[in-house]
Amino acid sequence: MRLSTPICYCFPSTSTKPPQLPALTLLPRPSPRLASASGPGSAAWRLGPPPPPSVASAMRRRGRRRAAPPPGAAAGGGEAAAPGSQEKRAGTDLKTLATRFWKVAAPYWWSEDKTQARLRLAAVFALTLGTTGISVGFNFLGRDFYNALADKDQEKFTQQLLYYLGAFAGGIPFFVLRDYAKETLSLRWRSWMTSYYMKRYFNNRTFYKIQSQSIIDNPDQRINDDLSAFTGTALAFSLTFFNAAVDLISFSNILYGIYPPLFIVLVVYSLGGTAISVFLGKNLVNLNFMQEKKEADFRYGLVRVRENAESIAFYGGEENELQLLLDRFRRAFDNLSELLIASRNLEFFTNGYRYLIQILPAAVVAPMYFSGKIEFGVINQSVSAFNHILSDFSLIVFQFQSISAFSAVIDRLGEFDDLLDGNESSLSSQNDSIDGINIIFKSSRSSVSSNGSLTQSDPCMVLEIRNLTLITPRSRNVLITDLTLELKDKDHLLVMGPSGSGKTSLLRALAGLWTSGNGDIIYHVRGSMQLQKSNVSSDEPSDMKLEVEEVLQNSKQRRDNGIFFVPQRPYMVLGTLRQQLLYPTWSEDVHHSPNNDAESTVSTSDGVGAKPEMPSTAELIRVLEAVKLGYILPRFNGLDSMHDWASVLSLGEQQRLAFARLLLAKPTLVLLDESTSALDETNEAHLYSQIEAAGITYISIGHRKTLHKFHNKALYISKSEATDSSLRNWELKPTSQISVEESSPFSS
Repeated sequence: MRLSTPICYCFPSTSTKPPQLPALTLLPRPSPRLASASGPGSAAWRLGPPPPPSVASAMRRRGRRRAAPPPGAAAGGGEAAAPGSQEKRAGTDLKTLATRFWKVAAPYWWSEDKTQARLRLAAVFALTLGTTGISVGFNFLGRDFYNALADKDQEKFTQQLLYYLGAFAGGIPFFVLRDYAKETLSLRWRSWMTSYYMKRYFNNRTFYKIQSQSIIDNPDQRINDDLSAFTGTALAFSLTFFNAAVDLISFSNILYGIYPPLFIVLVVYSLGGTAISVFLGKNLVNLNFMQEKKEADFRYGLVRVRENAESIAFYGGEENELQLLLDRFRRAFDNLSELLIASRNLEFFTNGYRYLIQILPAAVVAPMYFSGKIEFGVINQSVSAFNHILSDFSLIVFQFQSISAFSAVIDRLGEFDDLLDGNESSLSSQNDSIDGINIIFKSSRSSVSSNGSLTQSDPCMVLEIRNLTLITPRSRNVLITDLTLELKDKDHLLVMGPSGSGKTSLLRALAGLWTSGNGDIIYHVRGSMQLQKSNVSSDEPSDMKLEVEEVLQNSKQRRDNGIFFVPQRPYMVLGTLRQQLLYPTWSEDVHHSPNNDAESTVSTSDGVGAKPEMPSTAELIRVLEAVKLGYILPRFNGLDSMHDWASVLSLGEQQRLAFARLLLAKPTLVLLDESTSALDETNEAHLYSQIEAAGITYISIGHRKTLHKFHNKALYISKSEATDSSLRNWELKPTSQISVEESSPFSS
C-alpha cells in the first residue's frame, strides 16, 4: 500500500496534472510520472497523488483480440519445439536493446510523413518547455506565497493568491495542449508503423513461413499490442527524459543558490539509489517478456476452443481442453508470481527511497532558518527544487518497472523486425535459405525465365515439371526425387499416395510456398505474361529478371496468370456472401464498390486482360445454383448479409462455395487439395463436370477411387524411406491403365 502525499503547490514537471492550490507542507511533490499515465480531468484532480502507474500493467490490460499459436503449435512442415524450451529465456544485453530500439523507432522519422512528424514533435517539445517554465514560475510564486503566510501579511497573501489563480488559468492550456499533441503524434506514429509492419509481414509470404515453420510466437500481438505500447511509451519516455534535462538545468541553479551542500547530498543519494534499483530489478525485463508470451498462449488456447467448439463437443473433450487451458494459465500464473516477487523487492527499496527524502531537504536547511539566514518560504522553495532535481536524477529508480516492461516490448518488436528484415535472427537462420526451385512463366509469344532469357511456348502446354526434387524447409527430408512431367490442355492429373508422402507438399511447391529443393516448374500462360510493370522490354534482361522475382513473390500475379488453388478447408473471409464469392480474384474491387454490377476489366498495355470481368449479381446467383448452393440465398437474406461463414456453413457447403469461386475466376490451371473430401459422390461428380465443362485444366490430390474417372493421368508418390535419396519414388501413368478394384493404383 502506498502512503499518501499532500498536495503540492507547484506544477509537476513530468505529470499531466494541472497546477493545484498550495498546501502548507514541507513534504515533497509526487514522484514523476510518464506523461501518458493520466489524462486531464481524471485521477490528476483528486486529492493526493495517484500511485505511480506501471507501463507493464497498462500493457497487460490492453485487449488482445487474437493470439497466434506458440512455436511448435503450427502445422505445415514445422517441427514442434522441445518441451520446456520456451519456459526460460536468456536476457538481452543493453547494447542489443539500444540497437533494436533505434531500428524500430527510426524509420518513421525518415518516412514520407517525416515533415509532419518532425513538426509535431517540435511542437510537443516546445509545449513541454513551456510547462517547465510554468513550473519554475510557480516555484517562485510558492516562495512568496508562503513568506506572506508566515509573515501574516493578509494583503500580500491575497495578492499572491490572485496571482496563483491567474497562473492556473494561463497554465492549464499548456498542459492540456501538450498532452493532446503528444497523443495525436503517438497515434499518427502507430498508424504508420502498423501499415509498415503489415506490408512487410505479408510480403513474400512471410506470414506463412512464420506460421508453418513456427519461427516466433504471436506475431499478431506484436503488431497490435506491442506497436501500440511502443509508440505511446517511447514518446512518453522521450518527453520524460527531455523534461528531466530541462528541469535539472532550471532547478539546479535554484537549489545550488540556496545551499550548495544540499545539492551534493542529492547527487550522491540519487546515484546510489539508481545503482541499487538496477541490481534489484535486473530480472524484470525477461519476466515481463515471458509474461506477454504466456498470456498470449493462454488466450490462443481459449480462441481455439471457440473456433473448434463443435469438434470438442463431438469428442467429449471438455476435460482435456480444461486441463490444457489450466496448464497454460498455471504457466502464466507462475511467471506472474515471480514478476510480483521481483516487483515487491524493488518496491521495498523504491518506497523507502521515496519517503525517506520527505524530511531530508528540510532537515538540511532548517538550521539556516533557525539562525535567521533564510525566510520560511525559502524552505518550501528548497524542498520543491530538491524534489524536482531528485526526480530527474532518479528516473531509473522511480520508473524501473516501467522501463523493464518497455524493454520487453523493444525486445519483442526488435526480434520481429529482425525476422522481417531477413537478417541473422530471421528466416535465413531457419534452414530455408536454399531456394533452388525455379518457377518460370511462359507465354505463347515469349517467356521470361529467372535468367532473363526469352523463349517460345507450346500453345497446348499448361504445365511442365523438370527434374524436381522437393525437400522439407527445416528438417531437409527428401519428399520427391527427380520428378518430370508435362500437362497439356484438357489433361487432368490425379496425385495419389500414402499420407505423409508429400502430395500436399508438391502443391505447395507448385504454388511457390515451398522453394526448398531444386528443379524447374514452368507455367504456360495464355497471351502475354502479366508483369508487375507493363513497360518492361525485351532488351532489358536484368530488369526482366527483377520483374520475374517480383512475380514469384506475388500471389496476385500468380492468379492473374491463370493459376488457382482450392484447399481442403476453404478460407472464409470476414465479409458478406458476395465477398466470399469474389475472393480472392476481385477482393480489391469489391472493397471499392461491393454492390456495383458494372463490368470492369484490368488490362495490361498489350490489351490482354489480367483477370476476368467482375461478375454481376445475376452471375453470382447463377454460379451458386450451378454448385447446388442456391438454397443459401433465402437462408441468409441474399448476397450482402454478414455472418461468420466458417461457422454457419458446413464443410461440404464451404467446399462447394470454393468451387463457385473457381468457376467465377475461370483460371487456366487449378490445384485441388482433396477439395471434395466432405462431399458425397454425386456432388463430387457434379462439381468435376462443371470445371471440366468450363475448360479448366486441374490437378487433384485425393484418395477416393471414384476420382479416377475425372482424370486421364495419375501420379503415385510413395514415401521416400530409402537411404539413397537419388532413387525415384514416383510413377506416372494414364488412369486408363489403373483398375478401380486394385488396392494400390500402381504395382509394387
